[in-house]
Amino acid sequence: MARRLRAVLLIPVIVALVLGGIRVKHSVDTWQAADDAVRVAELVQAANKYASDAINERDVSVIPLLKGERNAAAVVQARSTTDEDARAFDRAVDRMPQNAGLLRRVGLVRAGEKQLPTVRANAFTSRLTGVQTEESYHLVQHPLMEISNELGFGSNNQASFGRTLYAISLTQAAESLIRSIGTHLLAEDRGTLAPGELDSQLASFRSYAYLEKVALQEYAGAGTADDMARLRKALTAAATRGAQQRADAAAKARAAGRSYVTPPDLDKMTSEIAAGRTTAQLAAEGITPESFFAASTLGFDAYRSIEVHLTDTALAGARDIADDARRDAIVNALLVLAAVLVAFLLAAWVARTMSRRMRRLSASAIEIAGQRLPALITRLSRATPVQVDSRVAPIPITSTDEIGEVARAFDHVHREAVRLAAEQALLRGNINTIFTNLSRRNQSLIERQLALITDLEDHETDPDQLENLFRLDHLATRVRRNGENLLVLGGEKPAHQWDRPLPLIDVIRAASSEVEQYERITFSGVPEAEIHGRAVTDLVHLLAELLENATSFSSPHSEVRVTAVQLPDGRIMLEIHDQGIGLPAEDFATINRKLANPPTVDADISQHMGLFVVGRLAGRHGIRVQLRPAREQSGTTSLVMLPDTITYRTAAEQPDTETLALALAAVKEASSSRHSIAAASIAAQGAPPAGFDGLHGYESWNDRPSDPPPPGRDEDARKPRAKGARSRRRARRGRGQESGPDVSRSAPPWGTVE
Repeated sequence: MARRLRAVLLIPVIVALVLGGIRVKHSVDTWQAADDAVRVAELVQAANKYASDAINERDVSVIPLLKGERNAAAVVQARSTTDEDARAFDRAVDRMPQNAGLLRRVGLVRAGEKQLPTVRANAFTSRLTGVQTEESYHLVQHPLMEISNELGFGSNNQASFGRTLYAISLTQAAESLIRSIGTHLLAEDRGTLAPGELDSQLASFRSYAYLEKVALQEYAGAGTADDMARLRKALTAAATRGAQQRADAAAKARAAGRSYVTPPDLDKMTSEIAAGRTTAQLAAEGITPESFFAASTLGFDAYRSIEVHLTDTALAGARDIADDARRDAIVNALLVLAAVLVAFLLAAWVARTMSRRMRRLSASAIEIAGQRLPALITRLSRATPVQVDSRVAPIPITSTDEIGEVARAFDHVHREAVRLAAEQALLRGNINTIFTNLSRRNQSLIERQLALITDLEDHETDPDQLENLFRLDHLATRVRRNGENLLVLGGEKPAHQWDRPLPLIDVIRAASSEVEQYERITFSGVPEAEIHGRAVTDLVHLLAELLENATSFSSPHSEVRVTAVQLPDGRIMLEIHDQGIGLPAEDFATINRKLANPPTVDADISQHMGLFVVGRLAGRHGIRVQLRPAREQSGTTSLVMLPDTITYRTAAEQPDTETLALALAAVKEASSSRHSIAAASIAAQGAPPAGFDGLHGYESWNDRPSDPPPPGRDEDARKPRAKGARSRRRARRGRGQESGPDVSRSAPPWGTVE
């Protein structure tokens, strides 16, 4: 008994000591990380100053170097500033944390620094002319700017903070290149340029002007509202200073008796230079090297002030975090020592009183979370909520101490979970009812609309108007299929069922007639099999969704081919092949999983309505649907396995006149395609092995390019086409009630399937 008591006393002490040690270690690690963050912030601060002064050196050197004044005071001073920044950067590198990311970035900076003396020596000479000189500083500036991505310790979003600083640095760099190249274009004698060099300079000038806009958009996306407000304030102040500078220059010119043309704002000057206007034309508008350089410098300085603010903020924040972490480490160490002492004194008393009730509480909580609550949620999801007993049995702990309060809290959580589950089940039921009511109302209106269109068609003799009526009829039918999607999602079955078997070829025709681009659909090799009447309506709906998807996400100049083969065991394999852009392998796996096990209606339905509808329709009749990538070229193959419970062969029947016309058209359209080699091989193999689902290992045929489309039809061909449209319309209406996806380009039926 004494040993057990000592064990009871020792365990909480050890636990407290271990947990306290972990906490102290975590505090020390945080302290160390914060101290590293301070040194990283110092490195970024030095790197950004180095980068800014390097590109500023390039900009202020343009006019002196173009004049041949390689030792001008402005050039010497700018290079001296850059060299001092390089030494400050070296000192920050010596203090930085030695992690792989920083070492890699510093290595890139070193590689660029090796090129800087050569760039300075060859700047604006025959060895390094024009934009080559201005872009060569990118070798040093860009690696320095990229170090900003290492910032962000302690911020709410580390990546966002680094992106914000990187974006404003990129904006500043783009503005600097605009200033440098623009000044170069204004100051240089264009008559001495080599052929094509002026065009190259203008192209670079335009591209950097566009890059500045992109960088500002990136800054807006990564920064906070305060960051955007600060940028607007800086740019407004720059614009104010620019206006004041222009006013002062005009006043000085008037005082000196000189004429002065007030230059436009920076955006106007940039667009005028980018337009390729001559220096004389630009000067007439007041756009000179001096005025453009001064205006661009204001923007450069505004971006630089934001960059400095961000680096200073990061450094100050890192130092605050380091101070807090150091204080927390000391406090946590003291708290751990006190906690160990208190734990030793209270362990014996607490162990006896709480262990029994804690075991009971733990067992009850596990039972609730693992058995009772999941079972109740399952019952609620499968039945009407009011028919399920949702009362909650409380945890058998009646004490009023903390354990008792936790038990009551568990009871409260349990009741709330049950209540929310019941509300969700009721909400799903109400949504299904809404879907059903909306669909029923729309179906009634669309039926009346179709009847009116039919009456108009029967009394119309003008082929052009008749063709328009047929197109309107076709659109209304697809709208009705959209309404039937709501019935399917609401768990309802079609109000009208086909009362007799229908040949498979007619089912495919009815489905293709509901597709917007039905003229692109060809089919061949369809066996003489019939579909049970109970499955006709749903199968037409299912195939229409697949065909709509295939035509929507493939080239409008390509065909969508449909083939079918009847397997020896009575099942039928349908194959729908398009030549679209295809999907990644992981998307195929996700789609096929949802087709096999349609999920509960949720927010994804707005993007994948066709996926939900096809999965539910297939589940009603045991139909298997899978999507596969095409084997030899881009595209997607949809495989539909019809079970023998809804298909069977019948003796050939004499078709009516309209069926013969449709069959003749189908034969002509299918003459340019081949039967599926894989499907033919399945048909020739005899009975499949046990457990074979007909889809495993199945691949589409070896594709060949489609034949060119037939030449345009003349006026005399309109009536046969109108007759074919009338046949398709009747085939559509033959299945009783239609449904389908939204075929608009902005909302494709499969969301992001292809």
